[in-house]
Amino acid sequence: MTETLTTPAPARSVAAPRALGSLGLFTVLLGAALPLIDFFIVNVALPTMGRDLAASESVLELVVAGYGLAYAVLLVLGGRLGDLFGRRRLFLGGMAAFGLTSLACGLAPDAWSLVAARVAQGASAAAMVPQVLATIQSSTEGPRRAKAMSLYGATAGLAMVAGQILGGVLVAADLAGSGWRSVFLVNVPVVAVGLVLAVRAVPETRSPRPDPVDGPGTVLLAAALLTLLVPLTEGRAAGWPLWTWLSLASFPLVTGAFLAVERRADRQGRTPLVPPSLFALTPLRRGLTLMVPFSIGFSGFMFVIAVALQSGAGLGPVSAGLALAPMAVAFFLVSLAGPRLVTRFGARVVTAGAVVHGVGVVLILLAVRADWPDVGFVALLPGAAVAGAGQALQLPVVMRIVMSEVPPARAGVGSGVMVTTQQTALALGVATLGTLFLSLVPGMGVRDALVATLAVQLGGVVVTGLLSLRLPRTVG
Repeated sequence: MTETLTTPAPARSVAAPRALGSLGLFTVLLGAALPLIDFFIVNVALPTMGRDLAASESVLELVVAGYGLAYAVLLVLGGRLGDLFGRRRLFLGGMAAFGLTSLACGLAPDAWSLVAARVAQGASAAAMVPQVLATIQSSTEGPRRAKAMSLYGATAGLAMVAGQILGGVLVAADLAGSGWRSVFLVNVPVVAVGLVLAVRAVPETRSPRPDPVDGPGTVLLAAALLTLLVPLTEGRAAGWPLWTWLSLASFPLVTGAFLAVERRADRQGRTPLVPPSLFALTPLRRGLTLMVPFSIGFSGFMFVIAVALQSGAGLGPVSAGLALAPMAVAFFLVSLAGPRLVTRFGARVVTAGAVVHGVGVVLILLAVRADWPDVGFVALLPGAAVAGAGQALQLPVVMRIVMSEVPPARAGVGSGVMVTTQQTALALGVATLGTLFLSLVPGMGVRDALVATLAVQLGGVVVTGLLSLRLPRTVG
């Protein structure tokens, strides 16, 4: 394992035959943005979907969860396949499949067809997204890599907020009578453009010594994620039947089996799906630890605020989406200054971001308490803008830290592990904070349930701030 991690010369000559240019970087960032936009774009469209398809609440949750589960479960495998068969090839195949499955979502005749198409869409995203970071890691170096990683983090954060805003606008626009279907159909022309650009501008890279697929590890990782995420996502709507508790009880057992199989494969000289040696890299290990509470809070907030503003404050999808526009604008503007701030202050930028983020959450909480139900763009503007600025000082920097010491030969596996951690935490955010909010509403009302959920999220922001103190001071 040590030789694989410390022999960079073959990786430079084989895995990066040509540098990633500006057009190629734009193209792979487009590929990174699309799946994140689609994770959040449905939040404000769910009420319209439910009415149009006569779908129950549990089925609507599967529209969100089915996509997130398939995406999270297959990401590490997608990274390994890119190392093995070529990252550009997997990127092209994944993007094409993402376009086709988006079309299937937009044309779905009933709710269960939509759920199936969303699962397939998540699987195609898992083939495409790991190749983005792996391509950046393998075909850039020095300051250009640092800039590309910062842009990747900024793109990811902006895509998550913009997805919810775009969803509200598209549903209300009702283009050609398409209603909610346009939130999926809009992907098709974007994917077509992306494929043309990728053929022209994205270089082919692969690991110089590609490892075979770890079958047992892949199955056990998928099983571990499913035993955790499925009951948390579906448990409340299903009334917490016995299978949900049995599934949660089996999670630590399956996770333990996965870790044991990976360690044994490592000792025997085989290459595990998630090499334990990766976690010997301090920046990766500590960065991933911080990313979990950050992503849980982010996705939970986005889901809860979309539901609360529509069901409690009576806002339409456009107003509910645009209420978060200040967050997107602030995130974009502050992320532009991120690389310069990191050069000067290092990882302490993340700590400062957590403080700013926390102030933003408090302002949103106070606005909800004072102005409910007359909350909207104006009332939420200060808090949303401050929270967006704080998030921009955290997410791009943490992503850059995680990948800073991953060698190019392991770029696919490293990126798969990072995006899997992020995506799993995003799904957990919807499952945990979303479940908390929806469980509190009957007894407390929407306003107080939202305030309580925001208070829990604030606790998560404090945790990320404390964890940021353990990050390496300098950022590579």
